Amino acid sequence: MGIFDYDAERFRMLITELTRSNVNEETWQWLSEKFLAPETSAVNSAFAMMPRKTGKMLLTISTELRGEIEKLKPGFTLEGWTIDRLGRLCLLLQLDFSDKGKYIKTIENLFLAAEVHELVALYSSLPLFAWPELWKLRCAEGIRSNIGLVLEAIMYKNPYPFNYLDEKAWNQLILKAFFTDKDINRIPGIDERANAELAATLVDYAHERWAAFRKINPHLWRLTSKFIDDNLVTDLKRVFEEGSLRDRQAAALTAYQSDSDSAKKLLDAYPELLKAMENKELNWSSLAPEE
Repeated sequence: MGIFDYDAERFRMLITELTRSNVNEETWQWLSEKFLAPETSAVNSAFAMMPRKTGKMLLTISTELRGEIEKLKPGFTLEGWTIDRLGRLCLLLQLDFSDKGKYIKTIENLFLAAEVHELVALYSSLPLFAWPELWKLRCAEGIRSNIGLVLEAIMYKNPYPFNYLDEKAWNQLILKAFFTDKDINRIPGIDERANAELAATLVDYAHERWAAFRKINPHLWRLTSKFIDDNLVTDLKRVFEEGSLRDRQAAALTAYQSDSDSAKKLLDAYPELLKAMENKELNWSSLAPEE
């Protein structure tokens, strides 16, 4: 693995241009001066002061530029970003990475001193840092946070966990997403990194929820489709018989996407769901609303 896993120079140029177009001339002059400051203290100060200089409005970005950015870094998006968050990313992209030790220490110090919105900017920028392999422990640390915005910065439209976390840390992220009712559809790689240990843990979690008469996020079942055994077929049968329409749709998708003949046979009783899947009208993004 090299220093960067994407065209960092092109990306930095696009973010710099985008930032300049979203701030006034006075703010751009201030930010440009910070790009050139060699002192770590100047970076820390600028990072903290960013909202006061840029404001917190949603950034303005063209569809074309958005597409180019997402093409340069697949899975990454600026959707929903504010100008101060963009400014912080722009500042981070200007850091001199020729001194590896200083570069890493500068970013780590920002993490250690950060308030919530600064943490959001840092964690959502993880995919763009130099030496991406070195930030795995920092990402895993963030997963232990109980701050919703921080968790969403790590989970939503952030390709770093999918690309770099080991299986144990990845599974912790997915479990945390279910425990905190996050939008599973917004986690890159959610289906590609399904694994047997995660499936077993999620099934145990589902049983605990049933025992406590509590609802189960139907997306839980999607991560079991590659690992279906007789016990899971029994669970899916229960979902079909006792669940809401949303639950039944999830069970149908799980069975349909599995290699289990026993699971697929359950679909015989639900021809309307089978037809919807075959016609590509039903998928994990189109489940019925919660009741």
